[in-house]
Amino acid sequence: MNRIDMTSTYLVTGGAGFIGSNFVHGILNAYTDVKIVNVDALTYAGNLENLESVLDDPRHIFAHADIRDRHAMDALFALHKPDYVVNFAAESHVDRSIENPSVFTETNVSGTVSLLDAARCHWQDGDGWGMHRFLQVSTDEVYGSLPLEDSSALFNEKTPLNPHSPYSASKAAADLLVQAYGDTYGMPVCITRCSNNYGPYQFPEKLVPLVINNALNHRKLPVYGDGLNVRDWLYVEDHCRAIDLVLREGRSGEVYNIGGNNERANIELVKTIVEYLSRHTDAAISTELIEYVTDRQGHDRRYGIDASKIKQELGWEPRVGFDEGIKLTIRWYLDHVTWITHAVSGEYESYYEKKYGNEVNV
Repeated sequence: MNRIDMTSTYLVTGGAGFIGSNFVHGILNAYTDVKIVNVDALTYAGNLENLESVLDDPRHIFAHADIRDRHAMDALFALHKPDYVVNFAAESHVDRSIENPSVFTETNVSGTVSLLDAARCHWQDGDGWGMHRFLQVSTDEVYGSLPLEDSSALFNEKTPLNPHSPYSASKAAADLLVQAYGDTYGMPVCITRCSNNYGPYQFPEKLVPLVINNALNHRKLPVYGDGLNVRDWLYVEDHCRAIDLVLREGRSGEVYNIGGNNERANIELVKTIVEYLSRHTDAAISTELIEYVTDRQGHDRRYGIDASKIKQELGWEPRVGFDEGIKLTIRWYLDHVTWITHAVSGEYESYYEKKYGNEVNV
């Protein structure tokens, strides 16, 4: 994001989570005359420590609310009259969706409808659509899976939706509802679908911070199946920059894929992190910590993004390559051990032990 002056109000949902908090920081750094209304229910992955440096910034207003609460959403729209809505709020961990699918439909589907309808009513009944924009932050997982043996096969914006988990199905349903609001009401909407993000403030149930935290504590590094599942890795700051570009300059009603052009097998990623930690810490960390565990049900084999549309239309492409981004990410976690300690306490620790057992102090 380039620093410019701008008078706009953003309503950002899920802004205390991983990508949402990075987006909040990015917007406040990029624009001098801006207001962010940051809405978060502060579930297990929402963390006010992610926002510590901006909580006293007069341009940032935090609202503890759930997007499923229509009354609360109406009140926020009436009070702040946002120009832009960016919906990050979602349950997002596939394993949790397999264990409890209904939570995902409640937040990701019903919550999105609540937010959409609040935006529609307040914008339509006020000064019309004007410069308003509703952006739904989605995922490449809605497209399903690609074959490992054909590296040229990529998801583009015309790829049919074919979700394989309760999580991705709930996100696909939300995407279709966003498109329906655009088609039915003429509401100005856009959808972005990103590949796997990594970077600061990511909750340690996701692969990159999980491996970092476990390795530093000499816990096993669980790898699903044969470890050859492939993901396209996108540094979170590049993703946030793309979201804001689509929000301001994207064509209404369009979907934009956002990818990092960095496909890696899970086991390759794990070994990269282990190698870096073994060379840059005093801890005795090695690949002996890796433990292959029973594969996830319905585990998608490969994701790969074709991001040529956003490059051609809006001039976006990732600036941070994987080799640089993973070093920046690991260094951030090494420099923020207290943040990790707080994040993995309580509810997360119970969830982790249920999922992987008590293999500690290996």
